[in-house]
Order: sequence, then structure tokens, then C-alpha cells
Amino acid sequence: MKPYTNLLLVATLTLVASFSPGTLYFSPVRGVATALQAPHSVITPRSQKLQPSSLALSSSAVSEPRGGASTNEGASIPNEVFNLVKNIVGAGVLSLPAGVAAFGNHPTALLPAAGLILFIGTLSAYCFSLIGRVCSMTGATTYRGCWDKSVGTTTSWLPASACTFKTGVANVAYSMILADTFKSLASTAGYTITRSTSLLSVTSTVLLPLCLLRDLKSLAPFSLLGIVCMGFTTAAMFIRYIGGSYVVPTGKFVKDLSPNLVPAFGEVGIKGAASPKAAILLCMLSTAYLAHYNAPKFYAELKDNTVKRFNKMVTLSFTACISIFIAVTSIGFLTFGSNSAGLILNNYSERDGLATACRIALALSIVFSYPLTFVGIREGIFDLSKTSDADRVKKSTPLSLGILAVVTCIASQLKDLSFVLSFGGATLGNSIVFLFPSMMFAAAVKKMGRKDLEGEVKVTKAVGALGIVMGIIGGFQALKSL
Repeated sequence: MKPYTNLLLVATLTLVASFSPGTLYFSPVRGVATALQAPHSVITPRSQKLQPSSLALSSSAVSEPRGGASTNEGASIPNEVFNLVKNIVGAGVLSLPAGVAAFGNHPTALLPAAGLILFIGTLSAYCFSLIGRVCSMTGATTYRGCWDKSVGTTTSWLPASACTFKTGVANVAYSMILADTFKSLASTAGYTITRSTSLLSVTSTVLLPLCLLRDLKSLAPFSLLGIVCMGFTTAAMFIRYIGGSYVVPTGKFVKDLSPNLVPAFGEVGIKGAASPKAAILLCMLSTAYLAHYNAPKFYAELKDNTVKRFNKMVTLSFTACISIFIAVTSIGFLTFGSNSAGLILNNYSERDGLATACRIALALSIVFSYPLTFVGIREGIFDLSKTSDADRVKKSTPLSLGILAVVTCIASQLKDLSFVLSFGGATLGNSIVFLFPSMMFAAAVKKMGRKDLEGEVKVTKAVGALGIVMGIIGGFQALKSL
């Protein structure tokens, strides 16, 4: 199977390369594609009110700088691309091989999987672009502000709640990864501990003090760890695949693996994508590409932030993310097949030095990212409950303890990371990525009286409806897989 799978790996990577940044473009007017961590900008203490003049724009005004950035100040496109890729690509990508294993067990299953990654990535990029265009139309600078100035303030709790609780799902996933990772690291060091002990230990000694910090500025230098970790892990996975260290039965580390982690392949390939189980991968991708609550921030901080420049930045960023996702998914699935674990690093032997280095890098990355996402859910709850600034200071510690306790309890009971990401993507991710942006764009166009965009509004409504359908099917399949 080795020559065949090598060829398939090259084919899937070539598929991505064929979609150069120049082939993906989002028109400022038509907006249709002609050819993916800490949501600190999600919640705003005070809702932005719609000014009568904010929507009274001419058709040419769509390309004018809006959203709070000066034409002479702000981040360059390369800087924005790097930051957006860093914002999207995280530990969640390590669950994608399990999404392929949900519907296929033959290497050819990667072909439709790569197509799905490309399809959802393109739709996600389009919806990310829609949010930037809403910012241009309304002058909003936050995700909730976009909703307030387009759909209305009375229902702004909907996106605020979705973003808050989706951040909670991210913290649960982080805790699950840390529980598995520290258990494996302890085993490598010669200590046998349970997963629950691992989780409680890292939570009480590391996560709790970090989550109680008043000032998170000291964690800023560690923001690069995530993308560095993913680059190192992808390279390590590729080295192990090419070296045949996990090929059955001769692989160097195969004998170390439990039966449910040993590489396994069958006959279900391309046809498996027709199964409803493929929706599990679709919903996992909704989580993987999720950065849309920060789209207004990226638009506002872009130098000379016209819609055309913003779309160029979005195209480059999502092209890079699509490439990374296909690469990691392909390598992981070609190595372990239908036994690909929800966290692919769990498939690798605890005696594997490269895998151990990856686990250490992943643990460090998540530990320093954890409090940043944790703040998102804590401040989101305060905002939804309309807690005053004075009361926030008093209630911050008790609420932090309560949230961390709930997250830890959930993480201790759930073992399959792919379930958490797929179900979270089906219920909350699809809303944030597909449904809400389409609703905001349609409402903004209606308030502006832009009849020339009515055709595109129909497209955005179809995208929103597709998100709902994928969510229903994916959520059902995720629950069914438990």
C-alpha cells in the first residue's frame, strides 16, 4: 500500500497548490467566490447604536476605509495574514483525521475529504468576508456591533451567547487535550496515572493560577507557540509516515499500540463520503475554521482597509489554512486509517521521541492559550448578565472557579475530542460561521436599500440554510457516534 498512499498524499497536496491565492477572489459588490482563539472582540459592554447616516452609503462607498482604521495606520496584509492563520490553525486540526475515519477506511477517502476541506474553507472565507463588508457598511468594530447595526439590538444576545458558549467548548477541548497529553508524558517518564488524575493535576497546579491572573499581557509572547507547535507536529507526523514507523506489522512502534490505535484500513473509500457520517467532518471543519468573531477586529486593524484589500487578506489566509488542514489530515489518516484517534497524537507510541516532543510543544501551547479563551467565556457571561464593572471585580474569582470546575467535570467525562469539536461545530460553530454572517449581511443590505445586492442576498441565505442543514445532520451523527 505504501507506493499507492505516497502517490495519494502528493495528489491531495497538489490539489491545494492548484488553488493559488489568485484564483480565490471575493468581489466587493457580488461577494461570491469566483474561483479558516481568544475572541476578545466578541463582547462589548455597551451595544453600539445604529446612527441614521451609518447605512446611508453610496454604492462606491463599499470600498472606502471604514471600521475605525486610518488609511495611514494599521497592519499590513502580510501581518494580518500571519495573525489570522495563527488565529485559525490550532490543536483542533489534529482531530481532522478522525473526521475522515468517521466515513471511510481506505486511502481514497482522502479525495472527497480534501474536497470537503476546500469547500468548507471557501465558504468560511466568504462568510468571513461578509462580516468585513458589514463593518464597511455600518462602521461596526465588533461582531456584536455588526449584529446591532444590521439585524438590531433586541436580539444581540443571540450571537453573544453563541460566541460565549463556543468559547466554553474550546476550553473543554483544551482540557481534554491536556488530560490525554500529560497522561502520555507521565507514562513516558515512567509514571502510571489515570486520565482523571492527569486532568485534576494540571488544572489545579497550572490552569487555575493562570485563569485567576488579572493581567494577561505577560502571556502575549507565547502566542506564537500555537503555530510553531503545529508546524513542528506536522513535520514530525510526515517523518514518521515516510519512515514507516507505524506500518503494520513491521513498524518500529506498532507493538506499543493498543488494538484500537493500531493502523487499520479497509475498502470504504470515495463512496463513504455519500454517508451521512461525512457530516461529522463538515461540522468539525466549522470549528476548525472558526475565527469569525474576530473578523471586525481584522478589518479595523488593516491598513487602508478597503473591502478589496480585506478580501485579499482573507483569501491568502484561508488558502494557507486549507493547505495546512489537508496536509495534516492526509498524513494522519494515511498513517492510522480508520483507527485515527480524536486527537491524532494519541495514536503515537509513548516511546516515540518525536511524538513526545510534539506532546510537550502542544501542552505548552495550550497551557498559555487556555487563560486567553477562558477570559472570553467569563467576560461573555458577565456581559450577558449585564454585570456592572464594580461587580465584575468582586465576582471574577468565584465565577472563574465555577467555570473551571464545570469545564473540568465535563472534560473528565468526555474522552473523544472529535465528538466535542463536531457537536460544537454543528450547534454553535455553524451559526457563528455561516448563519449569523448571512443574516447580518442581508439585514444591512436591506437597510441600505441596495437593490443591486439582492441577488447576492439570496446566495447568502442559501449559505445560512446550508449551515443549518449541516448542523442538524452533523449534530445527530455526532450524538449517534457516542
